[in-house]
Amino acid sequence: MADYERQTLNARGDSTAFIDEGLRSHMLRVYNYMGIGLAITGVVAYFFAQWASPANPEVFNLVYGSPLKWVVMLSPFAFVLALSFGINKMSFATAQLTFWAFATVMGLSLSSIFLVYTGASIAQVFFITAAMFGTMSLYGYTTKRDLTAMGSFLMMGLIGIIIAMVVNMFLQSSALEFGISVLGVLIFVGLTAYDTQKIKEMYQEIDGSEIMGKKAIMGALTLYLDFINLFLMLLRLFGNRN
Repeated sequence: MADYERQTLNARGDSTAFIDEGLRSHMLRVYNYMGIGLAITGVVAYFFAQWASPANPEVFNLVYGSPLKWVVMLSPFAFVLALSFGINKMSFATAQLTFWAFATVMGLSLSSIFLVYTGASIAQVFFITAAMFGTMSLYGYTTKRDLTAMGSFLMMGLIGIIIAMVVNMFLQSSALEFGISVLGVLIFVGLTAYDTQKIKEMYQEIDGSEIMGKKAIMGALTLYLDFINLFLMLLRLFGNRN
């Protein structure tokens, strides 16, 4: 009987170790997709900003002085919607390609920050964002606390911020913009921990490689959006304008 119990405990320990190893591999895959996506976005944003700078007035006026700017700004949302609502019907290869396309288009959309803020402040805020994001994502991965209630509260706050941003497009209030940025930092810091925990909990050992690949892409998309939005909120607070 004692031998049986020891064998059972050993089997459970091996199973737990296997699941933990699988989970670590899955989370590493998520972070790799996210990191590559951020790198693509940064490179595209930088070089597109150089090409469409005021030093090249024809291109600058075409991109930023015409209705084309709305296409550049809003097109990333189309890719987010396509992945969010259509990934189940996509093959893994198609979903992966869509994610890379999204990261590229997001780079075009964010290129204007290089025209508004100094390169040094963009780099500084990026590293601050990376430190905050890494800390909170690690917390979300390791904590035993259930963050579901916090996530629901943060999502309501996010909706409030979106409404406030739309209103401020007409009011142009610097005080309201400052308040939005401060609250935005708090919300996206919290969402980073919540989303990391949610991605961790969605991992299932029994899922096939195709499903796991799609889960990794959706996890990367979620954390990518947390990072970008946190970065933009911090840039509004600490970025030095040209």
